[in-house]
Amino acid sequence: MPNILTVIRLIAAPMVAVMFLYFTRPYADWAALVLFVGAALTDWLDGYLARAWKQESKMGAMLDPIADKAMVVIALVVLASVFGLDALILLPAALIVFREVFVSGLREFLGDVAGTLKVTKLAKWKTTVQMVAIASLFAVGIFEHYLVMGTAGMDREIVSGILNAKLEDPSHMRLIYHGMYVTWYSGLALLWIASALTIITGVDYFRKALPHLGD
Repeated sequence: MPNILTVIRLIAAPMVAVMFLYFTRPYADWAALVLFVGAALTDWLDGYLARAWKQESKMGAMLDPIADKAMVVIALVVLASVFGLDALILLPAALIVFREVFVSGLREFLGDVAGTLKVTKLAKWKTTVQMVAIASLFAVGIFEHYLVMGTAGMDREIVSGILNAKLEDPSHMRLIYHGMYVTWYSGLALLWIASALTIITGVDYFRKALPHLGD
């Protein structure tokens, strides 16, 4: 079961991008968000079940980090595209992708001694922060769509009056508006925090690998 969950997560990773190819927004945003959050939950569940049921395996140890990296990298590529290559997203995303490629290359080069690059608690926190940041940024598009649809055809002064609580808000536009900004800024902040943790853990892995790179 733990390995099945890992394989499901591995399949879900490219499906996040496929959603934006075959569905219009906000359905693509909803589908990508549900897929990503579901896959992120299986990341915790498969590890928990493997330990609880004593079903830890070499296949699981190999597939689990691959699935995690595929999820994060593909989701970041999709977000960079959706937000028009915004530097606030593109720069931390590039740092995260660079680190993942760099550490994967180190592990491949070290071969049998790659066990020296064990996943640290800080790296696990980094992964958690990444997951929450990406999920928040996927939610931005959903709020944005419903805000645009809800205010379509309205005069700018009316929209301003609703958002500033000067007029009635039967469609809950203020809630949607604040939801959009909360998910945007919290997602951005967490993504930058994740990129900082990414660099710190990447340097730590490189430092641990140095003794084996002397030859």
